Amino acid sequence: MNEISRSFPRRQARTRRFTLGAPRDFRVANDGHRVSFLRSSGPEDPLNRLWVLDTATGSERLVADPDRLVGSESGLPSAEKARRERVREAAGGIVAYDTDPALTAAVFTLGGSLWRADLDTGSVTALAGRPGAFDPRISPDGRRVAYGAGSGLRVVDADGDRVVICEPGPTVTWGRAEFVAAEEMGRTRGHWWSPDSRKLAVQRVDEAEVQSWWIPAPVDPHLTPTEIRYPVAGTANASVALAIFDIDDGSRVDVDWAHTGFEPAADGSGVGDATTWEYLAAVDWTGEGLFLVVQARDQKQLAVVEVDPGCGACRQRHRVTDDCWVELVAGACRPVAGRLITVEDRGSARRLCADGVALTSEAVQVRRVVGADETGVVITASSVDPADVNVARVSWTSEVTWLTEGPGVTDAVVGGATTVLVQRSLRHPGSVVVVRSGDGQNRTVANHAAGSGLDMNVEIVSLGSRSLVAAVLMPAGAGPESPWPVLVDSYGGPHVQRVQRSRALFETSQWFADQGFAVVVIDGRGTPGRGPAFERAVRGDLAAPVLQDQIEALQAAAARDSRLDLTRVAIRGWSFGGYLAALAVLRRPDVFHAAIAGAPVTDWRLYDTHYTERYLGHPATEPGNYDRTDLTSSADGLQRPLMLIHGLADDNVVAAHTLRLSRALLEAGRAHTVLPLSGVTHMTPPEQVAESLLLLELDFLRAVLPPA
Repeated sequence: MNEISRSFPRRQARTRRFTLGAPRDFRVANDGHRVSFLRSSGPEDPLNRLWVLDTATGSERLVADPDRLVGSESGLPSAEKARRERVREAAGGIVAYDTDPALTAAVFTLGGSLWRADLDTGSVTALAGRPGAFDPRISPDGRRVAYGAGSGLRVVDADGDRVVICEPGPTVTWGRAEFVAAEEMGRTRGHWWSPDSRKLAVQRVDEAEVQSWWIPAPVDPHLTPTEIRYPVAGTANASVALAIFDIDDGSRVDVDWAHTGFEPAADGSGVGDATTWEYLAAVDWTGEGLFLVVQARDQKQLAVVEVDPGCGACRQRHRVTDDCWVELVAGACRPVAGRLITVEDRGSARRLCADGVALTSEAVQVRRVVGADETGVVITASSVDPADVNVARVSWTSEVTWLTEGPGVTDAVVGGATTVLVQRSLRHPGSVVVVRSGDGQNRTVANHAAGSGLDMNVEIVSLGSRSLVAAVLMPAGAGPESPWPVLVDSYGGPHVQRVQRSRALFETSQWFADQGFAVVVIDGRGTPGRGPAFERAVRGDLAAPVLQDQIEALQAAAARDSRLDLTRVAIRGWSFGGYLAALAVLRRPDVFHAAIAGAPVTDWRLYDTHYTERYLGHPATEPGNYDRTDLTSSADGLQRPLMLIHGLADDNVVAAHTLRLSRALLEAGRAHTVLPLSGVTHMTPPEQVAESLLLLELDFLRAVLPPA
């Protein structure tokens, strides 16, 4: 093992997977003349700073440095800790910020204190907000800042700091997203300014009917366990409402969106209140109006609802239905230039639509709506190869112009005539950020992140009868040596695509390969990028089709390369990947000879409503779906070594999943290994734990796989 490979676990941990020092969280002024972003000073500096780039000159200017403002960050409010957990935030300093449309001012919090930066002069001032501030949002005119504090919402401006709404009671909050919105819907905010900066739409959440779970701290038995309200599949969700507050006169208008044009399923299916839109998926308030995106509990119906801010009256503008579920697509369902933009599954593709008419063909799989204006819509999408994602502009007359082409994964942010392109590929480590301004100039944003230094030996291939996209990684410089033991390193579940032409996705896999493994990463049915039918093949069963595809692709990979030794196959994964790893070794010990399951879901009855019911239905009406995917019922089938790893502070996939499976294995007399991670959540573990964890996994695999 060379020095680079030997030091990889420590370097990966210290650099937060080689992300520190990379520019991120871009905003573009509406005239395109300025770009803001966050970046730390180097590859081992976890503190993000706020920067501004002038698109005319390409010059970068530091605006806000946490070291100069507060010295060290401490005392994060619990709501901010929860927000960071939901978005898997691993860095510190300024990790989120908001700006006005013209990018003249920005607001952010540090340790619960509220700050405002003037992006013209570079001056930064502390605002007179309450301690424990979180999620600040600046009004479009830049004069006011709304922010969360405690369980309520406040506003600070030239007239001082005052409460907008705060309701007594331990289960009610105003102005923040509920758990399932932040964890599963991609909505992390709960208050929105009107375009004229006079009003705020504010979400009310009441968790009184959501069952309480308790997260203990076993290494500190004197501490009281933390109570969380967790809406497990089949139980009550938080009650969500919306109100509009006039900041000038203090008036309030309640919005009754829950019953607007709802049509119960023709077959009468659904459990609970089948006459309401239970989920508030998105809110968009622009000059075009106030629009909501809402879903039914079974997620087979989605509607776009327009709200009259003066009286709270609602009317349905558009509805989408599906026999399985309607997918939420980031940036979609917004009004632009008098048209309503949606992304809908039609035929074999996820297609961009305007007022219900498709603008893209079935040859394009739309991933995200980046932005839109009077000329058209900017999207990220796949065309021929799902391992590549490029950026395109789609005109209102259906003309598709690709702004990027070729192998790799590109994301974008737009403003005026300026486009920020964040490009990743197998050819270079990390990301390359290019700012294309309206005058045709390309500016590159400096990236201070470190590369892993590993020599990548990865091949993207198509395997099996379903042409499953997979990556095969061999030790760097590997030749025709004797067969290598195989490590399957897949995620395998919905919403995550592991096999893309981005080097960052394979750094850890390559390190394992360099330790003497042939590593295979497979995207099977249920993963995105291949169209609606491919994703919906797991409806009702998250076990059989997922596992079948892993086996088929594994065998096809070995058939094309005799260096893969299928008599020595291990599998590892985290979260859904942990579920897949445990599933594989429990159900198919003839194929998989060892497994490492990190933070696995072992019983889907213990996972949240919005995710689980989308794929398995309601447990009261479709109990068989839960029975067939339950790992604890397969405990007596364990014949191979299994290591279970779980963070005891995990509030997403709670540790009860691993402990219940361990109990079932013990009752069945099946030996296994459990590695509890004290104080660790569902996120990447702390630096020292992350380094040791990789080495412990390697030691386990070497100990349990039979020799050649």
